[in-house]
Amino acid sequence: MAKPEPKLDAEGVNALLRRAFPQAPEQGFPRVLAVEPGRVRLASSYRPDMLRPGGVIAGPTLMSLADTAAYALVLAHIGDRLMTVTSQLNMSFLRGARPGELQAEAEMLRLGRRLAVCDVRIWTESPERLAAQANVTYALPE
Repeated sequence: MAKPEPKLDAEGVNALLRRAFPQAPEQGFPRVLAVEPGRVRLASSYRPDMLRPGGVIAGPTLMSLADTAAYALVLAHIGDRLMTVTSQLNMSFLRGARPGELQAEAEMLRLGRRLAVCDVRIWTESPERLAAQANVTYALPE
């Protein structure tokens, strides 16, 4: 199956995310590094307040990055339709995410008229040592 062609590049998606979340601090907000057909890659700077007891990055931080990565992926492929919303997020925590810059790669599994289904993988050390994986579904506005 052919991957959908993006309508926006990384710079365009970052601008759209800044417009969608003007209240988010510039420092630490995930940034889109690359957009390809059916795929985006994001990074989120490390901050000490991301840690939970035990010295690993907290689950809610990873879930937020997974949701942001899926949102960025969907926006890259449907354009300026900010009212697309999360309808499902299923997260698997695979190992503790060590302190460091968070990386996420999201892949479009299906882009339909009403739903977009995405696979998101998150790591700090390397893509071969995933910290978490999520399946995220977005409901698309009509």
